[in-house]
Amino acid sequence: MEKSYNQLLENNRKWVADQLSLDPTYFQKLANSQHPEYLWIGCSDSRVPANQITGTLPGDIFVHRNIANMVIHSDMNMLSVLSYAVEVLKVKHIIVCGHYGCGGVLAAMENKQFGLIDNWLRHIKDVYRLHFKELDALKDTKLRADRLVELNVIEQVQDLGKTSIVQNAWKREQPLHLHGWVYDVKDGLIKDLGVNFKGTNDLHSVFHLD
Repeated sequence: MEKSYNQLLENNRKWVADQLSLDPTYFQKLANSQHPEYLWIGCSDSRVPANQITGTLPGDIFVHRNIANMVIHSDMNMLSVLSYAVEVLKVKHIIVCGHYGCGGVLAAMENKQFGLIDNWLRHIKDVYRLHFKELDALKDTKLRADRLVELNVIEQVQDLGKTSIVQNAWKREQPLHLHGWVYDVKDGLIKDLGVNFKGTNDLHSVFHLD
């Protein structure tokens, strides 16, 4: 345990040395400011790191992660990140990225009690309830789980658009696009679900805020 823990610190020092060998001013430039164009709302799963799978560098993506990449309107952590990203950093794109084989989605499909996390999983169960006819028609459990992963991402993009933070940005004519992606851990590829919101017209009128 001690060796594996210390290995992280050794890896850090090697990484610093590698970066400085490529660009001696790398950390000086990085420390000055950040100007990311993207906010990433992803899953906490350790296999889905935003920068690595998109080939981007530190400073390129502002990141928020939670179990099953949820956008919950009572989650002050998520809302604070969203507010800062949109109103201060002026990101141009918000990407909700789920992944196939998501443990949170799989757990939400069961009827077991898991503890405190049950309160979080209930939001995913609500997504299932909204689409139960399509999902129940899929008899293969894996296909059903994969489709719920996709539907969950789509619903979270919808929920982003419902926030006053995003709608006020659109009112200011701030360029802000919302996207839904799914990452496949088995082959490393990202699937664009074609969910691309650019303004309130992409939402049902009942969610429009004056």
